[in-house]
Amino acid sequence: MNFKKILLTSLFATATLALFVNCSESKSINRSSKIHVAKKRTDTIPKKPDTTVAPTAVPSSGYAPINHAEYDSLMKKMAHEDVSGKWPVKDAPYPLPGAIFPYKRVVAFYGNLYAKKMGILGELPPKEMLAKLKEEVKNWEKADPTTPVQPALHYIAVVASGDGGRDGKYRNRMPFKQIDSVLKLAKKANAIVFLDVQVALSNIHTELPLLEKYLIMPQVHFGMDPEFSMKDGVTLPGKKIGTYDAADINYVSGYLAGLVKKYNLPPKILIVHRFTKKMVTNYQDIKLRPEVQVVMDMDGWGEPSLKAGTYRYFIHNEPVQFTGYKLFYKNDIKKAPHHLLTPEEVLKYKPYPMYIQYQ
Repeated sequence: MNFKKILLTSLFATATLALFVNCSESKSINRSSKIHVAKKRTDTIPKKPDTTVAPTAVPSSGYAPINHAEYDSLMKKMAHEDVSGKWPVKDAPYPLPGAIFPYKRVVAFYGNLYAKKMGILGELPPKEMLAKLKEEVKNWEKADPTTPVQPALHYIAVVASGDGGRDGKYRNRMPFKQIDSVLKLAKKANAIVFLDVQVALSNIHTELPLLEKYLIMPQVHFGMDPEFSMKDGVTLPGKKIGTYDAADINYVSGYLAGLVKKYNLPPKILIVHRFTKKMVTNYQDIKLRPEVQVVMDMDGWGEPSLKAGTYRYFIHNEPVQFTGYKLFYKNDIKKAPHHLLTPEEVLKYKPYPMYIQYQ
């Protein structure tokens, strides 16, 4: 199957803030569509961040032990009568108490508060955005009444950029004050939060620890985007699609597992975006841990047949643990059927996506 369109109509073409490169459908770099960013943006993590909404992590007390029979039953349901034998994933460890999957489905709004074109999270005024998120949660509850829905805000905390910045790494770290704002918004919606990282010419070993003060909070989880991980340290983000290896994913899950154990937290969710084969290499070597739940998120945009094919070939056929599916309010409807896929349509996929992201 030809996946050229899904490559051309993926997040690789998403608009970003500041001087971030925006790739057009012809793969040419469109530098005329730059977004002006407020002066509060910074290329470095502040030395003295605002910690008023980042308290010491609360221990995960009160969580019931995992009922293995119930968990196995829910995982079998998630497999959605898959006959390939790939789902549910065999020999995966049971999670620690307090795990979100497979007990709930997460429905998340993605974006950045500085840029209206990076996703619905920053496109709409906060009050309107939260009302729309509540509406989408209800749509999923109606489509699958047997699976409770957990709302979420998926915030891009490190953004790949067309400007090298002071250290030449072509990524902008968002100020802690903006993360604090997202946490406050999430609290209003009883939502969890994902902090997403686009490392560009930096690396995940450098960027992840800088967010630790938030990741020790029980409601904060993590996302890593291979698209903007430029492994050669030379190619600029937006010039080609980047990659992560299983070793990178294992580093992140190991780091998160360490925080879970140290601070007695419920399991963290780790989102790994993907819409090509090379974006994630050696998937079979990804290590699963009781402290971390790994989601491979189908992150491309295009017509339904292309998205279904991408999900089948790169998500279903290379099983890790849980799956995600991304819906683009604008880009997914540029061609037929001219409507965003409904929850009922997405729930035809095998296995059921347990993480749904709207951009």
